[in-house]
Amino acid sequence: MTATGPDGHGACNASFSTFQQQMWPALVVMFFLAFASNAFAIYCFVAHERTWHLGIVYSFNLAVSNLLYTLSLPFLAAYYYPPKHWRYGLALCKFQRFLFCCNLYGSIFFLTCISLNRYLGIVHPLLVHRRLEPRHAKLLSSAGWLLVASLSAPTLYFSELQLQGNYTECLGSATNEQLPHYLPYSLFLAAFGCGLPFLLTLFSYGAIFHTVCRNPHITPLEKRRVGWLVSVGVALYAVSYLPYHTLRNLNLGLRLWQGNGQDCQHVLLIHTAYQLTKLLVTLNICTHPLLYATLADSMRGWCRAPHGQDRSQATENTVLRASG
Repeated sequence: MTATGPDGHGACNASFSTFQQQMWPALVVMFFLAFASNAFAIYCFVAHERTWHLGIVYSFNLAVSNLLYTLSLPFLAAYYYPPKHWRYGLALCKFQRFLFCCNLYGSIFFLTCISLNRYLGIVHPLLVHRRLEPRHAKLLSSAGWLLVASLSAPTLYFSELQLQGNYTECLGSATNEQLPHYLPYSLFLAAFGCGLPFLLTLFSYGAIFHTVCRNPHITPLEKRRVGWLVSVGVALYAVSYLPYHTLRNLNLGLRLWQGNGQDCQHVLLIHTAYQLTKLLVTLNICTHPLLYATLADSMRGWCRAPHGQDRSQATENTVLRASG
């Protein structure tokens, strides 16, 4: 499809809405899966975890972040249900977009904390022995919530309702008039909220893999399990977070270009791919609970290792837990 000018812009918007209207069944399924799994994880943490080590603290906050966003999914599914129309007012529109942003960067923040915690426990077990306690993780988590809320706060300003014929849209980015101001903010989020955590995570897992491979006390099977753990941690970024941020900013840039009356066919392709990455990001709230069970056992002993334990034995014990 090729269209230009005002009519072309309207045709593109209609195509955008048509694709989004096909997403509502997936959002309904994600709601039930994410609500059940994250609520169950929180229940298990509260009811059955007597000792909250650092990994449990970060996992609990990750589950809470996921559950909060999960509660907004029914409104989003109803919005996408044909015909696409936002019926819940401006305040709830802004709040839903704010929750998505908080969950996105809250998830990235706590996953990064988990990665760094594993790095310290496996690569520097004696350095952090009895120096890092759950209260430190709780303080860092509180600071993380404040940081995430601050990063997400501009969405409360930019998100608006916009009329499209007889229907109302809840914009997840900004109006065309505000787009030149929103794009720098979006680029900052991509660099600081995704790029920097990805580099920290990549460094952490790279160091973990290097340490494990050099440890003669760890069997090949256990090394493969750690390799799988590292692959999963990096894959969370490779298949969702990095493509989402790349395509979001490319989509925003093309929206500015399209506003000058340019062809919108390529804009539609990028927008479709961007919407798919949004689904993948939302799918993460269903897959994170798979990590909770691992993390509940992954670092249960490294911060309580015996004082006289040597580095290789401490590393071996920690790896056995971290790869379980």
